[in-house]
Amino acid sequence: MAAVRLCALVRHFDRQVVRAATAIPPGTIAPVTATTPADPAPEPFYADRAALKRNFGRAAATFAQGDALHREIASRMLERLGYIKATPARVLDLGSATGAALPGLRERYPQAQLLALDLARPMLKLAAGAAAPAQGAGWAARLAGSMLRKPAAVPAVQADMARLPFKSGALDLIWSNLALHWLDDPAPAIREAQRALGVGGLFMFSTLGPDTLLELRAAFAAAGDRAGWHVKRFIDLHDIGDALVGAGFTTPVMDMEKITLTYETLDGLFADLRNSGSVNAMLARPRGLLGRQRLARLRAAYEAWRRDGRLPATFEVIYGHAWKGQPRRTAAGEAIVSFVPGRSRPQG
Repeated sequence: MAAVRLCALVRHFDRQVVRAATAIPPGTIAPVTATTPADPAPEPFYADRAALKRNFGRAAATFAQGDALHREIASRMLERLGYIKATPARVLDLGSATGAALPGLRERYPQAQLLALDLARPMLKLAAGAAAPAQGAGWAARLAGSMLRKPAAVPAVQADMARLPFKSGALDLIWSNLALHWLDDPAPAIREAQRALGVGGLFMFSTLGPDTLLELRAAFAAAGDRAGWHVKRFIDLHDIGDALVGAGFTTPVMDMEKITLTYETLDGLFADLRNSGSVNAMLARPRGLLGRQRLARLRAAYEAWRRDGRLPATFEVIYGHAWKGQPRRTAAGEAIVSFVPGRSRPQG
């Protein structure tokens, strides 16, 4: 296949976007100019989107050294996906990073067209080739790849999760692993996922909740950061559930678990966060170094959490999935009422 045609999927934002994504040769990236408009009065704890893009771009080369949690959650999501009956034709990995989940999605849905979307172009360069069936891949994936002559590369789109460059109803499954929490408000991205899915489509995701890195947050507070400008704030499970219902998803299912990673030293935690691009990007983040005295206070405060010779780092992981049902209103806001001719009115 010389090129993967996406003209039927691309939402017509403007001519430049259409030209960029009409035909995507395998292994290339389609840049998208449409991004979420800046908040006119952003809160100090909101993310600096340019810093996020820069951080994840720099982390592409080291992501695999700090993505243990990312891969573990992807594995648990794939296991959950095994209990859901679905045969999607088009699957989007939303916030794909380096595409670590794509081989698992390829093996589960060998006939589906996979797409990867991320904010950082260097991440997408790695994701584009991540789903090629490996030597040890399942026979179904290898057979489908040889019979259908699918390209090894996955079409990769650089865009913001809150403004997807796909036509309404173009996708059948949107998968998002540990990406939504990088948005100040996930509601716009959830609404976009609902729009881009066809009726009966599935949105499956994981994200981080408020108790994530509680030890680090407490240690920074003890070291003098009372305002909390060093550790990102995370959104509660109930707020995400409300956003799903508000976007029009049906039968949302959500649950939460806490996973604790342990480290020999605080530097080990810092290395994982840095390698995966999970560094401070708040608008009000301190721009200078901590300084020796404050760093010493931080280390001492974190030592109070040490158990059995290891330092814990808690991650509150929120899982969710929901379906796109039949629309209840038209695009103009008019209610859709079902009418079955010949059905008699009950007597009473």
